[in-house]
Amino acid sequence: MSHTPHIIKSVIRHSIAEELGMEPGDILLQINGKEIEDIFDYQYLIQDEYIEVLIRKENGEEWLLEIDKEYEEDLGVEFENGLMDEYHSCRNRCIFCFIDQMPEGMRETLYFKDDDSRLSFLQGNYITLTNMSDNDIERIIRYHLSPINISFQTTNPALRCMMLNNRFAGQALLKVKKLYEAGIVMNGQIVLCKGINDGMELERSISDLCSYLPYLESVSVVPVGLTKYREGLYPIEPFEKADAVKVLECIHRRQKELYEKHGVHFVHASDEWYILAGWELPEADRYDGYLQLENGVGMLRLLLDEFKEAMSKLTQMDLSGEEHREELTIVTGKLAYPYIRQMSAEIMQRVPQLQIHVYAITNRFFGERITVSGLLTGQDIISQLQGKKLGKRILLPQNVLRSGEDYFLDDITVSELENTLQVKADIVKSSGYDFVRTVLRLENWEE
Repeated sequence: MSHTPHIIKSVIRHSIAEELGMEPGDILLQINGKEIEDIFDYQYLIQDEYIEVLIRKENGEEWLLEIDKEYEEDLGVEFENGLMDEYHSCRNRCIFCFIDQMPEGMRETLYFKDDDSRLSFLQGNYITLTNMSDNDIERIIRYHLSPINISFQTTNPALRCMMLNNRFAGQALLKVKKLYEAGIVMNGQIVLCKGINDGMELERSISDLCSYLPYLESVSVVPVGLTKYREGLYPIEPFEKADAVKVLECIHRRQKELYEKHGVHFVHASDEWYILAGWELPEADRYDGYLQLENGVGMLRLLLDEFKEAMSKLTQMDLSGEEHREELTIVTGKLAYPYIRQMSAEIMQRVPQLQIHVYAITNRFFGERITVSGLLTGQDIISQLQGKKLGKRILLPQNVLRSGEDYFLDDITVSELENTLQVKADIVKSSGYDFVRTVLRLENWEE
């Protein structure tokens, strides 16, 4: 049982909690005589129409509150710790771990390795199952937490132990069967390492994971990310064009088989594979509803399709006014650069008085093999844009900033970037509609 105190951070006005005298600083001790481990216990136990809540006031008094309410009605409190528990850290030493490849001197939170099933449900994080107890599995099943995202890497138990540097990593795969039998929806991920879990091992993993359909809805295959800070780590070679072609040939063959048998493509390649191989991106239907966008699976296809639809809706709009005469800059990573450049060219063709510069930023901070925009740093953007034509605005993809914050991975803030480059920065969300809306300043334009 967690010993993290459940301190109330705020009480919503006119809520049940306010009416009963609950205040910021109060500590929740029990609900219906049961101690609370985390947010899932709390949400589960407050659903009933009658509950008893034990709290401790700041002066040490304990109040037992008897509450009659509507079924599933919330009490109206927020806790200092949103999870109501400490985060579960990862005890693996994976040969491909990205955190082990980061430089020293970054803020402490960036070095925390989580492997928490609750974050998998709440935030979409991927877990290895190796740090989960039987109680954790039982709670997932009891509260029917889904989807749960699982990092498989391989279904070969011995190879999985080697890749995760954890002698229990092979046994952890047995927990998938329990989740499957309980009807828990899952999504999977395979981080592919050249010469290690590719080739016949990838074929085996896909075959084994198919047995968990339909509750295992999808499996993504993503290439290992390799930074320049791998000294002393397990030697892993980068994938080349010929390797990417082989991976795609395997995945496309299995997609065809699985679609004919199950009506879903199931296994998906991330966008990097198509760009590295020089292949066209698949059409939208091949992504089965885009279940793994956060893993870069279909992100570019969805962006392009949304952009095309957004542009078609501009045909009846008058965009010839002076308000659209502007020079601006769009920043992106090397991976998406060809697509962002093409989209910008189409906008300029539609709005000739608009001038757009598109710059692909080389990732010198982590190394040039890191090509996604989400790992760009403020210092790389600033150094590579200084002295270039920028216009009045610079557009940054939303994923270059920490979630809900205004600073980059290297702690440089958006304001510092603006002051250094003497240009205003606008943030572009991930959709093609937002791209068009932000470029053309169509704030009130509806999709």
